[in-house]
This record gives sequence, C-alpha cells and structure tokens, in this order.
Amino acid sequence: MAEGGVAAALANVDDRDNWRVHFADTMRGGQYVNDWRMAELHAKEAPDRVRELEAWGAVFDRTPDGRILQRNFGGHRYPRLAHVGDRTGLEMIRTLQDHGIHQGIQVHMEHTIVTLLKDGERVSGAFGYDRERGRFKLFRAKAVVLATGGIGRAYKITSNSWEYTADGQSLAYNAGAELMDMEFVQFHPTGMIWPPSVMGILVTEGVRGEGGILLNKNGERFMFSSIPENYRAQTADNPEEGWRYTQGDKNAKRPPELLTRDHVSRCIMNEVKAGRGSPHGGVFLDIAWIKEKLPNAAEHIKKKLPSMYHQFMQLANLDITKEPMEVGPTTHYIMGGVRVNSETQMASVPGLFAAGEVAAGLHGSNRLGGNSLSDLLVFGKRAGEFAAKFAKEHNAGVIDQTQIEEAAGEALAPFDRTPGANGSSEGPYQVQYDLQEMMQNLVGIVRYQREMEQALKELAKFQERCRKVVVHGHREYNSGWHTALDLQHLLTVSEAITRAAIERKESRGGHFRDDYPNKDAAEGKFNIVVHRAGDGSMQIRREPIPEMPEYLKQIIEEMK
Repeated sequence: MAEGGVAAALANVDDRDNWRVHFADTMRGGQYVNDWRMAELHAKEAPDRVRELEAWGAVFDRTPDGRILQRNFGGHRYPRLAHVGDRTGLEMIRTLQDHGIHQGIQVHMEHTIVTLLKDGERVSGAFGYDRERGRFKLFRAKAVVLATGGIGRAYKITSNSWEYTADGQSLAYNAGAELMDMEFVQFHPTGMIWPPSVMGILVTEGVRGEGGILLNKNGERFMFSSIPENYRAQTADNPEEGWRYTQGDKNAKRPPELLTRDHVSRCIMNEVKAGRGSPHGGVFLDIAWIKEKLPNAAEHIKKKLPSMYHQFMQLANLDITKEPMEVGPTTHYIMGGVRVNSETQMASVPGLFAAGEVAAGLHGSNRLGGNSLSDLLVFGKRAGEFAAKFAKEHNAGVIDQTQIEEAAGEALAPFDRTPGANGSSEGPYQVQYDLQEMMQNLVGIVRYQREMEQALKELAKFQERCRKVVVHGHREYNSGWHTALDLQHLLTVSEAITRAAIERKESRGGHFRDDYPNKDAAEGKFNIVVHRAGDGSMQIRREPIPEMPEYLKQIIEEMK
C-alpha cells in the first residue's frame, strides 16, 4: 500500500541525522499534541527495526557504497526514508509474510472479525466469519492485537483500499476501549483527480522528494508564497536551492513542496478556490521539468518512480516523464485511534493491544510521511511482545455463549429483513455512498461548527437507514453482506470524528476549522478522548497531556 519509504534515522545519506532530530521533526509535525514517549521510542528504535527487516530479506535501494539508500520526504530535516523505488509497502508485506510463515504463524485468509469477546473487563477472544463461505468462526485468545489500519472509506475521495472501513477502531470502542485524537484526519495533498475512475488514488510524496514541483494553471510555484513561520528557517526561498536539496546538497534547505501534508493540502485548496487550479479542480505536479537539469531525466524518473510511471500510463494515459500530473487532496490517514499505553501498546481494556494506524498517540495532529511504516515496525514489535507477555501471565478467559449468539444474530439480520417491510428496501452500497459524500462535504478538509452539527443529525438518520438495510443472496462471498456489516463501523467512527472535531475549537494539523482558523495554546494542552457510556451513547472528555521531561524539551529547543 505505502510507496514512499520507512522513516528511520540510519544516517546513511546524511551523517547529521540521529534519533533526536527525528524525534523533534515528529513532534513539530504533530504540533506537540503527540504522545512524547511514543515519539521518543519510535525515533530511537526505528533504525533497528529497519535493519531487522533487512535481515529477514527486505531488498532496499542502495547507496554507491552498498548501504540502505534514504530519500527526502515532507517534514523530515534530512533524507531519512529507506525505500524500494516507490513500492516500499509491497516489499514490507512480502518480507513480513514470508518471515511469518517460516515462523509457523497460522494465517486465516479472507476472514473478518465482527466482535471482540470479553470475560468481565478483559478480552477473551474474537468472533468473525470466513468471507469465502460465510461460516462463522470463534477465536479463543488470552490477548488480541489490532492492526487493522485506517478509516478512509468513511470519505468519498480516499487513497485507501476498499477494506479501510474503521473495523479496528469500532471493535475496540464497542469492547470498552477509549479512542483518542479522532478529529485529526490527514488529507494527503497529492491524489489522482482525473479521470474520475481513479479519483483519490495516491501519488507518492516521493515524486516531490525526487524534485517534483507544484504549479497552478498559470505555471506559478505557489508554495513559495506560503511558508509557515516555524518552518521558515529550514525552507528554501528560491527554486535553485530547493532543487539542490533534492539532489543531496547538505548545505541547501528543502523546497516548500516538502512542507507538512496538512499545510500543502490547504495551499492546494486555496489555489483551487482562487480560480488558479487545474482544469479538473486540482493543481499540477510536475516531475518532467527535471529534464532541464538532468540529461537522462526520463530514465531517471522511471528508475526512481516506476510505480508512478506505470500508474499514470495505465490509468490516465499520461507519460509523467513528459507531462505534469493533475493532483488534489485525498483522505489518506487518521492520526487518531485506540488510546494505548506508550510502552506496551495495551488499550484501556486488559488483553487488548493495538499497533499502527489503528492506534493513537505517535503522530499528534499530523503524521510525517514515512513515519507510518516505522510506526508499524516499532509498535507492532512492542504490541506483539507485550501481548505475548500478557498471555503467558494470564489464564484463558471464559467465552460467553450469549455474546456469540447476539453477534451472530446481528450479523445475519440483513438477510432476514423482508424488502418493503418497515421501510426496508435499501441496499448497503447506497447508504455507504451517501455517508461518504456527507462526511466529505461536512467534516472534510475545511470544517465549520454548523456543518458538523448538521453531520451529527445526518448520522442519526444513517443509523436508521443502516438498521433497515436489506441483503440478497446467500452467505458465500456476498460483498453486499460484507458492506452491510462495514456500515456500522463507518458510522461509529464518523460520529467519533465529528464529535471530537466539534470539541476542538482551533485549527491544528489535520484539523482545520474556518471558524477557528488559528492555533490556540490552551487547546494544545490536551487530547480529546472518546468513550462509550453505559447507556451506549458516545461521550468525550479532555485529557491533559503529561508534562514532557526536560531532556526532551531541550532536544526540541535545540532543533528549532
């Protein structure tokens, strides 16, 4: 899935890099509402996790002297992303799958979990079904690790795959776990916008890391006119210096195209609103221009960005070595998720762990590119280790047959409804489509109080529609049934995002409110936590951010 690379301070390309710089970059990117302990652990442990992946067989691009090559990426001071062309995620999947199978891990392909089972307060297992045959399956477990990814399918335009339907966040919430930072949704600045059939598909930040520039319809590099004050000292103020940075000049400052994703997304939207956008409502991303600088530019682009070259050739009939791409913001990542312990990754429910995008804390209000893959490696390892430790120290919980029967009954309910009875006739796809459009319009890149309050009213109506959805056919690989079961997860997470976004009355990172366009220092002293009350209603509270230790404060001060 991921393309650009894994962020880790290996210092293979620039020896000035170290965990302190990576920590400071991550905290600045998240605008200081991050879990600072997670940011510290992540920066310290990421290099070892990348080397471990290499030892398991991952084949990274190389420097001339044979070390792992690292590229530039938005928000990172130095070239930090270990990569395999622009197919890094695929290489990670291949390596981890192979290694897991060799370790003897049993894999249940094409299975979906519908509920987590509990024995009192703790997790005792999971209940799900085999998608291919539609048969239910019970998993007894002393500990459960969630690594289910994001929520992109709650929005109309997204880079995420069809399966990013917030299952993990919703399963944890309904099991009694707390969610945190749900208002912080990242809109990646560069998704494909034309033709309509490919809208939202990601265009990796690696294009800009290799020298790609953003232009409006007048051919202007508009990013130079909007450099935030806290990044001004690290950002080039002229195109020539920006180009030298992308080519490895250690004395050059990064181009403004490599500022944080939240900022670049808003700058693109401003160009579109001002009438300076591309023909289909975005801007132009141009990597072809480097032919002015490199004699073998076309071959260089195909070598560095093979997936992007083929993606545009096949899907848009466009040669990126000759023409600019049309791009615009696409829902990409949620910084929020299950609230976990910084060290162990255990949620507030004993025996339930979470790692990766489904967990909250590391990224604060805005994730830096490449930090997602190192997040997975660092905290995936920690979640696994502490889940195993928990399992060794506890006996198996009791499986409650009533919980299983209720979950099975709810899962099969869409088959049992008679079309036309009590207004039941709608299929799940229409409900999902309407929900995505509503979230895109009312709780999207730019937010207003009145629109989000309207979204809450709409969500109540969607709950009614969801309860009446009808599914036809049988249980064997019935995608309509799968979509019907996804709906409740999407509704739960959409409500959490909306309620948290209403509560945070400022603009910070991925959360931008036009009615509160500035950052508020007082609002930066807490995280917003979402939890389920005893009556089933969704409640929110403000959780103060613990005081950062002096040695970490000093690092941030030194790196400004």
